[in-house]
Amino acid sequence: MSRLKPFLYALLSVMLISSNAPAALAQSSAQQPATEATARQQQMLRDTLPFADQRDFEESQRGFIAAPGYRQILGAAGNVVWDMGRYDFLLNGQDYDSIHPSLQRQATLNMNYGLYEVVPDFIYQIRGYDLANMTLVRGERGWILFDVLLTRETAAAALAFANEQLGERPVTAVVYSHSHIDHFGGVRGVVDEADVQSGQVDIYAPVGFMDEAIAENVYAGNAMSRRASYQYGNPLAASPFGQVDSAIGKALARGSSGLIAPTVVIRDDFEEHTIDGVRVVFQNTPGTEAPAEMNAWFPDSRVFWAAENITATIHNIYTLRGALVRDALAWSRQINEALYRFGQQAEVMVSSHNWPRWGNERIQEVMRDQRDAYANLNNQVLNLANRGVTINEMHNEYQVPQSLQQSWAVRQYHGSEFHNSRAVINRYLGYWDGNPATLVPLSPADSAPLYIEMMGGAAAVLERGQALFDEGRYHLAMEIVNKLVYAEPDNQDGKNLLAAIFEQLGYQYESASVRNVFLVAAQELRYGVAPAGPARGTSPDLARAMTTLQWWDAMATRVDSQRADGMAFIINFVTPDTGETFVIEMRSGTLTAITGYQSDAADATIRLDRSILDQVIMGQTTLAAQLTSGAGEVEGDIGVLQQLASVLVEFDPVFEIMPGTAASQ
Repeated sequence: MSRLKPFLYALLSVMLISSNAPAALAQSSAQQPATEATARQQQMLRDTLPFADQRDFEESQRGFIAAPGYRQILGAAGNVVWDMGRYDFLLNGQDYDSIHPSLQRQATLNMNYGLYEVVPDFIYQIRGYDLANMTLVRGERGWILFDVLLTRETAAAALAFANEQLGERPVTAVVYSHSHIDHFGGVRGVVDEADVQSGQVDIYAPVGFMDEAIAENVYAGNAMSRRASYQYGNPLAASPFGQVDSAIGKALARGSSGLIAPTVVIRDDFEEHTIDGVRVVFQNTPGTEAPAEMNAWFPDSRVFWAAENITATIHNIYTLRGALVRDALAWSRQINEALYRFGQQAEVMVSSHNWPRWGNERIQEVMRDQRDAYANLNNQVLNLANRGVTINEMHNEYQVPQSLQQSWAVRQYHGSEFHNSRAVINRYLGYWDGNPATLVPLSPADSAPLYIEMMGGAAAVLERGQALFDEGRYHLAMEIVNKLVYAEPDNQDGKNLLAAIFEQLGYQYESASVRNVFLVAAQELRYGVAPAGPARGTSPDLARAMTTLQWWDAMATRVDSQRADGMAFIINFVTPDTGETFVIEMRSGTLTAITGYQSDAADATIRLDRSILDQVIMGQTTLAAQLTSGAGEVEGDIGVLQQLASVLVEFDPVFEIMPGTAASQ
């Protein structure tokens, strides 16, 4: 069972949104500047987008108190956890043709760094310390913290800076807006769990928080982690030719994350609480930006806290790292509910990312634009689908209404109309376009050689691809050169040309996610996939949060079905300290698990305290070692564990995405 570790590492990696990504490479001489075609497009956008509207810049700077004297936050070992300084090239006032002008605008706005007053003597924010913001609400006795960043290090630094500027105050409560780790992972940097257990500090979270905080990333963790390195551009250096932004913030900090379970769960659609003397009305918004998420309304000050449901961008209905498709219609409805219940009174709207909005007219404008953007996405995609537009055409047919394109609040920095529109049709109709030829298609590596043969061979494709590139027809060039790379993965000329194509397309896209995907792929085509760093074990908090059934279900995804076919055994698994029982069955090349039962026909019964299993989940030991040491008990045939171990697959955290780029081992 020593092969458990790669999965566990992958789980943590995705929870951190790719902490195992290869280190960023320095800008290479192979990187090319924007071509004339790309530069022309960028200038056209500068001339047509509403850059005269400067309200975002005014709002993002409003209430500024101070910035720290440092640009880096270090970990206990002296490692750099956070570095705002690597983005300083965005502050020199230069227009970069290698960055979509709208994305450069957003990236510049996200350079805000330090402490801001949102409501005098009441609400403050620390921005630029991580992907998310930390919001501090002044209670009668201390701070109520809304969202506590990704890492212990950045959260501790943020709170320390706030206390330095505003006066030392204890933390009396923490609110987790939703189940994504950049909003709760830093909790141990701001509170002591002993104070939570004693009742001195309450932690509030929406119903379903604990399940969703782990579940989304368990089963496809390794694949999500690898894909997340593309979406967030982790292997890229920060530069005008590399990673510039993450739409809702600059990037993810690289420190230690934890989790303390909530003590107060918000279960009703609307639920009022008084927290440290402050009245708060919570609005549960399940199925929006996260499966478990909530907004908050401060009735005595007319402040609406929108969590991550309303930010300064259109978000992901489908996230490129991979996850269940979100519900654009439900998202729109929850914004509409908030608009009519709170928004018509609100004078301040603050979010977990980006910057606040002030004034009721401005707040209603942003809320309506966001509501309409998600509703239009849902409704117009279905309109087109019902007229015969397929999933393979939708991204080229769906268009954001011109009126919405003129609103900075709903530009496509995080999501994009391309992948979001395909997500909506996938949610309702699935991935198949209705053409029998695409129902059981050839794999790209199998079909590509035929295309290359019919096009006259590799040399002809390279020549035509280069001509299309020179004409600025990058999508057409990509279509044929991509076939060449799949047909001949070792053709470095083909990979270099495809990299150059990807690079120009990356420069042209407004979405930071889409830009990063193209630029990371270009880098890997040129240099191959960088090897992953040493694996880290799962943090104790995340290990404890994973249910035993989730762990066994995740183990089942690692079974090689072909090798396991014909293998048959039953294991009773018991965790005495929690009183849980499970039946684990291998049959038909498939591992299944069920809780609450024991089998009379078990080949073996294993008793192991959940507290000991936590150590296994964390990668500190193995199941076999614990059983051998006497930490657990085995009755029956222990050989079934060796059978199981023999069919488990080790997942490669840097598996090949583009052909011919596999990491050297």
